[in-house]
Order: sequence, then structure tokens, then C-alpha cells
Amino acid sequence: MVRIRKGTRKTVAKTPDIRTVAALAKVSIATVSRTINGSPVVSDRLSKRVWQAIEQLNYFPNTHARSLVSGRSRFLGIIVENITNPFFPELIQSFEEVAVAHGYEILISSSNSDAAVLANCVRRMLERKVEGVAVLSFGAEAPVLDQLVHRDIPIVLAEFRLGDPKVSTILMDYNTGIREAIKHLVELGHRKIAFLAGPYKLHSAITRENDYRAAMEEAGLAIQKNWVIECDHTLKGGVAGFEKLQALATRPTAILCSNDMTAIGVLRAAYIEGLRVPEDVSVIGLDDIDFAEFTVPPLTTIRLSRADLARAAFEALRLQAEEPDNPKIQREFLVSTNLVVRGTTAPPPAEAK
Repeated sequence: MVRIRKGTRKTVAKTPDIRTVAALAKVSIATVSRTINGSPVVSDRLSKRVWQAIEQLNYFPNTHARSLVSGRSRFLGIIVENITNPFFPELIQSFEEVAVAHGYEILISSSNSDAAVLANCVRRMLERKVEGVAVLSFGAEAPVLDQLVHRDIPIVLAEFRLGDPKVSTILMDYNTGIREAIKHLVELGHRKIAFLAGPYKLHSAITRENDYRAAMEEAGLAIQKNWVIECDHTLKGGVAGFEKLQALATRPTAILCSNDMTAIGVLRAAYIEGLRVPEDVSVIGLDDIDFAEFTVPPLTTIRLSRADLARAAFEALRLQAEEPDNPKIQREFLVSTNLVVRGTTAPPPAEAK
């Protein structure tokens, strides 16, 4: 005799949709839709009921459907130069936080200094109908500008002006932070100050070097030609730059670096060389990435706020997306810098003065 065991059937909860939300909130489907899309015609009382129902049901609005209805994707793109540099992930995180807080989503791309990769990044963004792109590559944006400008896509660029009404610019006040750095070193007694520059293909690197030269001239200090060395903004670049300085007959007592990664490379190279920082040589970076305060000793650096840069980039794109016909729309934004003194600077050795 064969016995057939009766199975038990579990009831699987149906995935909530907009009708479920409307039923629970006791409003119309149209009211739910208007609430999700931020329509001002919905009263605060009804809006509160709808959002309570959404939370209770754990309902996720269909963003694709919303974009079809509204005609807006609410996607913003951000392109950075090198995702392996900690500065850029920190910048992306800040950009995403402010974008999400305003109801936008973001698409992220890293060019890795490759024009072909950059072109594909832009193509994907255009396919997703982004409402604007923050090109924060600090000098590697030229290959993508035509693709974006010709399609009437709002753009914000770092340190690059373009005569187009859809393009905004974020300027970096490196000068203030670099002047503070040189003044700090001079007050400690340094007169022999080298500069490890960034790659000259980046206009930001050229700007930083020019500001170093201006600050040195203002301080009345001579600049030795072989103390200004082009590096590549990486740890290995800092090591290579330091080794070139060490090979000179006359060496600097302080090194100002174009970014923190270069400075951290210098710290490692100095350690391998048997030199003490800051007793034998002082080192200053630029960016103030999160790692900077965890080096040994903690890195003295020039702070360039990623949060300020991200807010300026988002605000530039938001204004162009939401107020495209405003003739008084802000087109330029300024991000300041300042010196953060930690443990890698001290007076020079007595014999080196």
C-alpha cells in the first residue's frame, strides 16, 4: 500500500506594487505616483500616508518607469582619472552621498588615462541618458568633450573653462595651500625646497607647479632647476622622484609633493635610504587623503576637500538640469585649500642650513 504524503504549501507574499501601496494608504494610484515623483500638488498629509505605506510594504519604486513618465533619467555621470588613487574613491563617495540625498543616481567611470576607455565610458553614459556628467579627470577630459557638448549634455569640468553654456567649471585654489606650505617650511628654517610635480599632461599638475614657483619667489627663495621633477602621482613615482633628488650633489632639506601618493612614496624611499622624516628631510603632500594621517609619521599635507569638490560638481549639474533657462545660473565654483600640519615637517638638520 502506497501512502501519499500531503505536502504543505507556503504562501509566498506577492511583491508589492503601486496598487498595493495605494490600497494600504487609501489613496489613488495617481496620488502614489505623484508623491514618488515629488509633485507639489499632493498635500503633506497624503504624502505622509503614502511614504508610510511604502516603508511598511518595503516597496521599491520602478525608477525606469518613473523616468519614462517624467522624461528624466535622474542619472548623473562622474568620470575620474585613476580609481586606484584613494583621492578619487573618496571623491566618488562624497558625490554619491549628495546626489542620492537629492534623488539622483550616479554612474561611475575611471579613464585610467586611456582615451579609448574614456570614450567607452562616455558612450555607456549616453546610452543611459544621463542628465549631466562631472568630468573630474583634472586634465584628461579633452577626448570626451566633443561627444558630450555636441549632444547638449550638461558638463562640469575641473580647472578647465570651455565657452559653452552647458559647461561649468570648478576652480581649485591651490595657491593658498601651497603658499601656506612654503611659508611653514621657511618659518622652520628651510631654504632648499624641492618640488615633485605631477604628470605635465594634467593641467592641474602644471597649475600646482606654477603656484609652487610663485610661492618660492614670494618667499625670496631660489629654485634650482634639477629640484623640480615630473612624477606620475603614484607611490612608485614618489620613490623615483626621491631617488633622483638623492643622486644630486646638493640635496634639498624639504620636499613639497604634487599629491599625497607621491609624498607617501617619498616616505617609503627615505626609510629605505635610512633617512629620518622629518629629522633629516621634511615632506609635504597635497590632497589630504584619508591615509595621510595614518602614515608614520602622519603626513603634513595641503587639504583639498573631496566633500567640497563633490558638492560643487553636483550643484553645477543640478542647476543645469533643473534650471536650464536661467540666464543667471552659476557657471564657476571655487574650492579652497589649506595646510594641515602633522608630523613630517621639522627644522632642517643644522649642517644642511
